[in-house]
Order: sequence, then structure tokens, then C-alpha cells
Amino acid sequence: MLSIIQAAGWPIWPLLLCSVVALALVIERMYHLRDSLVTPPKLLEEVISVTRASLPGADVVNKLAENSVLGMVLAAGLRSVIADPRIAETGLRQAFENAGRKAVHRLERYLNTLGTIAAAAPLLGLLGTVIGMIEIFGSQAPGPGAGNNPQQLAHGISIALYNTAFGLIIAIPALMFYRYFRGKVDAFQLTMELAAERMVPHLMRFVVRSTG
Repeated sequence: MLSIIQAAGWPIWPLLLCSVVALALVIERMYHLRDSLVTPPKLLEEVISVTRASLPGADVVNKLAENSVLGMVLAAGLRSVIADPRIAETGLRQAFENAGRKAVHRLERYLNTLGTIAAAAPLLGLLGTVIGMIEIFGSQAPGPGAGNNPQQLAHGISIALYNTAFGLIIAIPALMFYRYFRGKVDAFQLTMELAAERMVPHLMRFVVRSTG
């Protein structure tokens, strides 16, 4: 491996840095985008069951918010009704929407960085290829002692090919994981939106209707 890095020349170092960062981001997102941490499958039914007769206390709502990302969204709706017993349906929907935006922003963390690496890695590989081509042409340049330099020619070819290969090796998995994580975030967003839609009429039963 060290011999390959040496043969690829200095343009390989930015690619190696991108590979380390991309691997770290993939591991971090794989851990934090698990279903159990974002949208536990039975959480909505449990919340509806617990709040069927009355609104829960503040400690229960706080535990719900700490349970998962979906729990944070549901807790925002509960807190809105508890804080304002006369809240309008539009206000409750707005509270869910604001919490949902914050949740999606949290889920999308680092995805832009991963997407940037997927887009930049082939360009960095192309940069190494251009530098290798410059060395190749330099080895064939006319002049005393420069017309036939097979060692420099081989080094230029190594830089060109290795950097192109490394750029693609980094970009392809990074792009695949970026698309995979984007799909998971979109699915989580849909799940949270549907959960909020179910919670709105459920919580509106506890709203005090104004008379007169």
C-alpha cells in the first residue's frame, strides 16, 4: 500500500483524506440513522394509548422527547396543547411542522459533506491525472538529457492512473451511501409527517373550545 501511495505522488494525499472523512461520516450516519433512534415502530401507538384519557405530565413528555427523533416531534405537539389549552388546529399543526423541520435538519447532518466528497473525489483524481500527464510530457520534452527518461515517464503514468483509480474508488461508495442515507431521511420524514397527522385530531380532543 505504501508503495502505491509513493507511486501515486502527492496528489493522492487529498484523496486519502477524503476517504478517511467519508468513512467516518458513513459510520456516524449508519449509527444515528437507525430506526430505533429515529422512528421506533410502536412509539406512536404507545403515545396515543397513554394520552387516550388525559394529557401526560411534564416528566413523561420530557422522556418522550429524549426517546427518539419522532418522540421529539410528538412531544412538541403535546407541549403546545399543554401550554395553550385553547390552541387552534393551525397552531398545533405549525408546532408539529416546526419540530419536523428541526428533526429533518438533524437527520441531514453531514450528508452534504458526504455528497461533496462524492462529487469532488473524481475531480481530485482528474487533477492527479493531469499532473501525471504533465510529467509524461516533461519526460519526452526535447532538450539535452530530457528526450528519453523512462523513469520519469513511468512515474508520470503511475500518478495519472493511480489517482484516477483512487478518485473513483472513493467517489462511487460515497455516492452510493449518500443516496442511501438520503432515501432513509426521506422515509423518516414521511413517517413523522404521517404520525403528526394522526396526532393532530387526537390532541384536538383536549383543546378547550371557546364559547360565545
